[in-house]
Amino acid sequence: MTRLPVPVPLRWADLDAYGHVNNVAMLRLLEEARIAAFWRHPEEQDEPWPTAVLDGGPGAATHTFVASTEIEYLLALGYHREPVTVEMWLGHLGGASIDVCYQLTTGAGSERLVYVQARTTLVLVDAASGRPRRITPEERAVWLPYLEVPVAMRRRPS
Repeated sequence: MTRLPVPVPLRWADLDAYGHVNNVAMLRLLEEARIAAFWRHPEEQDEPWPTAVLDGGPGAATHTFVASTEIEYLLALGYHREPVTVEMWLGHLGGASIDVCYQLTTGAGSERLVYVQARTTLVLVDAASGRPRRITPEERAVWLPYLEVPVAMRRRPS
């Protein structure tokens, strides 16, 4: 099982009136981790994430489209000075789409707590045509080691 553990700092502004991370802020934290893990950052000389193979920005040949997101809140997350960890893996590697799975955690070992689990389906889109494009063999080779069983949500719609 190979996961990408991405540390993401919390901001005071992420909290709502109840003193926990707001649901919209939680989705932003997952997005920040996803961008760090899958998009190249031209200003960084040493790319820390082996999975960062997509070019970002307005001039990129490929855009991504969030086709769906499912999130399940397991515990309320209050403010922490230390970053939380967003563990990511791929639950599905399709023809033109990937399912990014997440668990937002703190601690390790027996102290590890999972606050959120989620899944986002991303579709790769050719920027010039606006149509979905196939995952390249190079992208597939880089992402394949991170493919594992999709996140199991506790509730399923009937």
